[in-house]
Amino acid sequence: MSADGTPRTLEVQVRSADDVVIVTVHGEIDMASAPHLQSALEEVMGETPPTVVVDMSNVGFLGSAGLSVLLAASAATGSGGLRVVPSVAARRPIEVTALDRLLTIFDTVEAALAADEPQSRN
Repeated sequence: MSADGTPRTLEVQVRSADDVVIVTVHGEIDMASAPHLQSALEEVMGETPPTVVVDMSNVGFLGSAGLSVLLAASAATGSGGLRVVPSVAARRPIEVTALDRLLTIFDTVEAALAADEPQSRN
């Protein structure tokens, strides 16, 4: 919710760069918006790309529903197939829940794209 009490919409954009699909997310990921992200990721995963980068650098809030979506996407892609670029606001719940040990985290999209092999789990 924004400061005035209205819900913030979640925007999800998908684009390809070589063999990598980049899913860019803007907004807040909560119980109401997580299904939108889940649908987008399921559609991308249906095409079985070798690598999916989830750019969450413009996410202002990441709730438990969003964490569940990331965990399911990570399980669906296998080892190193999902690369997450969290904002400061998104990184905190990932670290608090120890999902940074399961997800492959990068500081920037460029770093995620440049990685030949998955980074060690943080």
